[in-house]
Amino acid sequence: MTPETLGSDLLRRIRGEFNEMPGLRLTRRQAQRLWNLDSGACDTVLGALVRAKFLYETRDGAFLRRDGLAA
Repeated sequence: MTPETLGSDLLRRIRGEFNEMPGLRLTRRQAQRLWNLDSGACDTVLGALVRAKFLYETRDGAFLRRDGLAA
């Protein structure tokens, strides 16, 4: 599954939620539940947003908006 098959609307929605809640911190499992995604779709979306440098993954497996990184 690729981000294109999931649709840009989903990616826009997820970006929007992270923008509306700058401190949002989600694990893969939490993201799956929040956006009602199966495991593969969730990995694809989160991976695409990490590669786009919008999100980053912490050592403990949580995803946060990248601009929250300390310099």
